[in-house]
Amino acid sequence: MLPEGQDGVRPIFLIGMMGAGKTTIGRQLAAALGREFADLDHVIEARCGVRIATIFDIEGEAGFRRRETAMLDEYTLRPGLVLATGGGAVMAADNRRMLGERGCVVYLRAGIDDLYRRVARDRHRPLLRADDPRQRIVDLLAQREPLYESVADITLDTGQQPISQVLRSLLPLLPVPSMVRADTP
Repeated sequence: MLPEGQDGVRPIFLIGMMGAGKTTIGRQLAAALGREFADLDHVIEARCGVRIATIFDIEGEAGFRRRETAMLDEYTLRPGLVLATGGGAVMAADNRRMLGERGCVVYLRAGIDDLYRRVARDRHRPLLRADDPRQRIVDLLAQREPLYESVADITLDTGQQPISQVLRSLLPLLPVPSMVRADTP
């Protein structure tokens, strides 16, 4: 439950699997609400000066996750921010606590086929460096979905809907004043 009187500035955190649409939807949601947008993976890359895959190569997943938690701690304190998290951000209990306590958490959910279709050709996703990337998505989703559901205030299926439809479905569910830009799709 969100604290009374903070709805107008409370950050919105988008969680979900890689390929669920967190960055794409997050950018448009921030524009519709007149808010700042940040993608946590992009923030980490900018701060480190290298791609996430390189961080994985040098520091392993554990090193990356430490960086992710530090950046999440910083960015979840920004009032009014729309933040797209990495797909694995929910794996750490501290991250789930920060997300749940500091903002409105939106789980963008998509099916295996949609996720695979969206990320299959992306060579910059270190967790998909596997003999069977589709099965890797199945395994990751099985592990993460209960965590996404446990921290989410709102769950929205992205499926094959156009982004404009996802936004039209999401906006009325958010605990924010209904002062959205007139050019909202």
